[in-house]
Amino acid sequence: MLQLAALAFVATIIDPSRVARLKPINGLSVPETFKGKPSLRVEPATGAADPLHDGLVVLPLPKFHDGVIDLRLAGEVAPNSDPGSRGFVGIAFRLLADHRYECFYLRPTNGRADDQLRRNHSLQYVSEPEFPWERLRKETPGQYESYADLQAGEWTHVRIEVHGVTARLFINGAPQPALIVNDLKHGDSSGAIALWVGPGSIGHFSAVRIDPRPR
Repeated sequence: MLQLAALAFVATIIDPSRVARLKPINGLSVPETFKGKPSLRVEPATGAADPLHDGLVVLPLPKFHDGVIDLRLAGEVAPNSDPGSRGFVGIAFRLLADHRYECFYLRPTNGRADDQLRRNHSLQYVSEPEFPWERLRKETPGQYESYADLQAGEWTHVRIEVHGVTARLFINGAPQPALIVNDLKHGDSSGAIALWVGPGSIGHFSAVRIDPRPR
């Protein structure tokens, strides 16, 4: 019976550049071909000069609880953006109706910076809106950030494994996670999956594979 039940949870592959029912939340999106891959370009609807607001584009998928999210993405700094922009790009998951969500995102320009402290801030977990990066860095320095070799404007393979209140972020096919979170701030919840870009940034997203697990 357990094996039969597991078969009902099949992987879904979605090409965001071909989907008509995307739901933007302060996000603008347009189909494109980026670095040879069909993809979706996403940026905050408030524009590159806005240093505060993130942009999301919700995928038309069933609610996600446990499982794997796998995709390729690229982030770059938008022209005329705030000097603090880093090409922020990532994935929000377990997005709730009131716009609370968990998120892993990348700061691609930090990956090969000459400043080691900036390198240590290449990867980030946040739980919006209660636990933005500023609060997490102040209250628990280093716990929700990590390093990865990243380049702005280049495709990065991202894999996120979620189980209960634990989430693990894998980069470019590495067998070990680059960032582990054992206390997802919104608890053992379920919700939507969304493409995410930060202020002053442009994100590019290729095919997304969702492999859910039985609850």
